[in-house]
Amino acid sequence: MQIRELEARDEDPLRRFLDAIPPEDRAFFKEDAADPAVVRHWIDDERGVRLAAVDDDGSLGAIAAVWPGVGRSSHVGDLRLLVAAGHRREGLGRSLAREALGAALRRGMWKISVEVVATQQGTIDMFLALGFVAEALLRDQLWSEGEPPEDVVLLSHLADEAGQSVMLAAPDEAVA
Repeated sequence: MQIRELEARDEDPLRRFLDAIPPEDRAFFKEDAADPAVVRHWIDDERGVRLAAVDDDGSLGAIAAVWPGVGRSSHVGDLRLLVAAGHRREGLGRSLAREALGAALRRGMWKISVEVVATQQGTIDMFLALGFVAEALLRDQLWSEGEPPEDVVLLSHLADEAGQSVMLAAPDEAVA
């Protein structure tokens, strides 16, 4: 898979990618993935980092975005990462998250945060291995009708000078 910026030509593959996400995973989305405006936002909003892992046939295996804050929080990026069910546990999410983190640093964001459902320990461990630290447990942060509320762990990566040089220069395999 090739990791590259999302482009206008990715609109239909992005729609297919989001449509294929299992309902149980959709419950964790911040946005309504069925809303065409959400897809347009991912394609058009150039304020942030928008990356995709693209297969040879043009299909998407994973997407990542880092949306910058505004005003006094413009140095903080909100990382979103989504890996297709068929591509999980292949290292694709880790590679894409690392690329998104490096791209956000290059755009001047030096604190990157990500919210992960507390029961997704594998995802939490992946972000910890990339240098993120747990900052907060957000109790009952997610809720869907008929389901019990779920907690979210807020993880952040605060890039110091040494961390920035590693993220900006080292190949993916160098990250422990």
